[in-house]
Amino acid sequence: MTPSRRAVIASSLALAACRGQAQTPPAPLTLPPLKRVAPFPVGAAISVGALEDPAYRALLLANFSQVTADWEMKMEQILQSDGTFSFAKADLIAEFARENGLRLHGHNLIWYIYSPEPFQRVAGDRSAFERAYANYILAVAGRYRGQAVGWDVVNEPVAEDGEGYRDCLWRQALGMNYVATALKYARQADPEAVLFLNDYNLESNPKKRATFLRLVEDLMKQGAPLGGLGTQTHLEADLAPGAIKAAIRDLAATGLKIHVSEFDVTLQGHPLTSRAAKLNGQARLAGEAAEALAALPSAQRYAFTTWGVRDKDSWLRHAPNAGDGDDSPLFFDDDGRPKAAAAAFERALGRS
Repeated sequence: MTPSRRAVIASSLALAACRGQAQTPPAPLTLPPLKRVAPFPVGAAISVGALEDPAYRALLLANFSQVTADWEMKMEQILQSDGTFSFAKADLIAEFARENGLRLHGHNLIWYIYSPEPFQRVAGDRSAFERAYANYILAVAGRYRGQAVGWDVVNEPVAEDGEGYRDCLWRQALGMNYVATALKYARQADPEAVLFLNDYNLESNPKKRATFLRLVEDLMKQGAPLGGLGTQTHLEADLAPGAIKAAIRDLAATGLKIHVSEFDVTLQGHPLTSRAAKLNGQARLAGEAAEALAALPSAQRYAFTTWGVRDKDSWLRHAPNAGDGDDSPLFFDDDGRPKAAAAAFERALGRS
């Protein structure tokens, strides 16, 4: 082999070594459990299927003190086309929470997205509709009375653009009184649970937040048994600094309990921004949300819930929201290792 050929090979090997070093992943973070460092309950949305994975269960139980059913307690699952109820999967979530000493948050009783057949059949008869409405809420919230610490009674009542309220079967049948009526029957079903309104984009859309707060004010004037406000906090990584704090401050001014109820930060979109920059943005927002909730009086800190446990379990990895299939919106990666967002959450609380 000629000297020049040897030099080329040596140079190539050195370059490959450098590239290999550049691609070596950073050492995994070592953090205390999330639930141990937070001055409020730390929750996660879970599903029956995921609970079959021992690694998932171990990560969940180590880090979280509260659970929300991702899907199993929604009307789509419980109410059958013939008007009967199926609680099999919801009961599995409740049983898991009870056996493991976890708080259970109920999600949800009334959501604009559903127009189930049993209700459509009586939509022209207001009295019959309200009887069916009451029966459903009393049955579902009543079943978990004494275990569910709170319920998202009405989910996403405000229009997408913040211009008024959503048109839906419930509103068509009962008017906007469908919200107060749902709260009334939920209180009858469970006198102790904290009853919530829950909505999204309250951080990124001030108009929507203002409309949401007008509804809250109206309900409070009526004496409706509203006890808390859920801000879902599904975010994009480039949300402006201070937006989360402004939203939580405005919501908390009502004096009601506040739930950061479905936190995640998508890395989708903004193709000109690097993944590293998006992960940094995600961490910044996790820290801001934790700090904003922690700044409230202790009586108003209901919980901080992430919408999933590991990235690969997220709704943003599954159709129809999967995007490129590589989103990483949560505090733990696919293998259950804590990410920069988890570290920022703990750092904001002064615990890491």
